[in-house]
Amino acid sequence: MMQFPRHLKSFCKLLQKQNTVFDFGPAIKLPISFYNKNHLQSFTTMAEVTGLTNSEANELCKPPHPSTKDFIFNQTMLRIKDPRKSLPFYTGVLGMKMLQKMDFPDGKFSVFMMGYENDADIPINSSQITQWTFTRKGALNLTHNWGTESDPDFKYNVGNSEPIDFGHIGVMVPDVYAACKKFDEQGVAFKKRPDDGRMKGLAFVMDPDGYWIEIFNANTVC
Repeated sequence: MMQFPRHLKSFCKLLQKQNTVFDFGPAIKLPISFYNKNHLQSFTTMAEVTGLTNSEANELCKPPHPSTKDFIFNQTMLRIKDPRKSLPFYTGVLGMKMLQKMDFPDGKFSVFMMGYENDADIPINSSQITQWTFTRKGALNLTHNWGTESDPDFKYNVGNSEPIDFGHIGVMVPDVYAACKKFDEQGVAFKKRPDDGRMKGLAFVMDPDGYWIEIFNANTVC
């Protein structure tokens, strides 16, 4: 509980009318609760905000239904403004390969399926490439709606500004510091460098549209 000074009474009444929410960052919004003059004016504190316990999380996860045994998490889709900027980034900077390009003239958009695959495994036969592409695990679907690249004011909400929703994708690398040194040489924009903040040894870079990409090593991520 926190008691507000009396001289803030009128200000608090204004906040009450506006249903004010205090914003402490992208992950936490604390609602302000107002009571009558005979009660303390209080707010929910960070100490009262908790996540799931391990046992609760485990209980919430149900056994997979047998019918899902052949399901595969194939892709995450990101909308991109300009493939002439995005494709060089995801290939030349992050080292992905374009597994397949598909055009949809009726809808005026193209899909670029990206991923980390060996060249020798990519089918040469065009009749096999689609089935192969859509049975990969962890592919990235870059979708370009034709014409967005010609609009100087056009941009996508990448999820880390209001309204906050989508977060980021992640790329595991053998050496975070070596990868970031290379990114620096290539002029990549950083959101977080490996030694910034409290979480050391991982970084966040941004693609041409501003999407965040976590750069981490599996041996040091925790």
